[in-house]
Amino acid sequence: MNNLRRLDLNLLVTLDVLLTEHNVTRAAERLNLSQPSVSVHLAKLREIFGDPLLLPGPRGMRPTARAEGLREPLRLALEALEQAVAPASPFDPGAATDIWRIAASDYGESAILLPTLAGLRRAAPGTRIAVVEMVPSRIARQAEQGDIDLALHTVEGSPPNLRRRTLFNERYVLAGRAGHPSLKRRPTLEQFCALDQVIVSPGGGGFQGATDQALARHGLERRVVLSVPHFLFLRSVLESTDLVAMLPERLVQGSAALQVVDAPLEIPGYAMAMLWHERCHRDPAHQWLREQIVNAM
Repeated sequence: MNNLRRLDLNLLVTLDVLLTEHNVTRAAERLNLSQPSVSVHLAKLREIFGDPLLLPGPRGMRPTARAEGLREPLRLALEALEQAVAPASPFDPGAATDIWRIAASDYGESAILLPTLAGLRRAAPGTRIAVVEMVPSRIARQAEQGDIDLALHTVEGSPPNLRRRTLFNERYVLAGRAGHPSLKRRPTLEQFCALDQVIVSPGGGGFQGATDQALARHGLERRVVLSVPHFLFLRSVLESTDLVAMLPERLVQGSAALQVVDAPLEIPGYAMAMLWHERCHRDPAHQWLREQIVNAM
């Protein structure tokens, strides 16, 4: 490292050209420098390496043994540096083999990833997606460490240090099995509170949510008889029992197995967003992935 601190990258570029041309005048022309400037560079290089590097010969200059030993590693090093500082290549989805890791709940999987997947597979068949468990308290750390590329999360509660793009606004509807006798029309508040209901409690074991808070403002309570951690199981419960549930609308759209009506009171919805770290914000592959998700929404 001490040796590197003494070096100016321009000197190494000059040395590379001199080792190719064996002539100060031709090297100056290639470098678009004056001949005296190249001679000054050569003098500095000789001092740094403690070697004459290039000696006068019958047909220009000939490299010393030390210079010959530098030729190949110097060329490789400069090529690597050139590649490192070159502009990012355009992303080619058809040839891509990226693996993307996305943190999502089962809601995010169904409402966001599922609609995105078919188009993603068509456009980039060589890529792979790993869906990892969504743990809100870990999102920022996982993104910072590169353990995840994206997180699908509500806008509310998103880590403030991550990039964010809102995808859509979600609303709640009341759902039960197809043909449910209590859902032939929108129930009254009294009828709604009398229904046996199921709730999703992501943390597990909870029997209250946004609906209960809205009811409490009216001095009312509902009958929550089942609490589950995942939406997928909840849908199975609704399809096979007379239980009903307040569900995000995107989870039940187009389902022939479920009857859906508006609830008798307005329940605050939420906005869904994708989150990512600054480290991958300008990466062409990551930009393409984000755009695919936005288009699918």
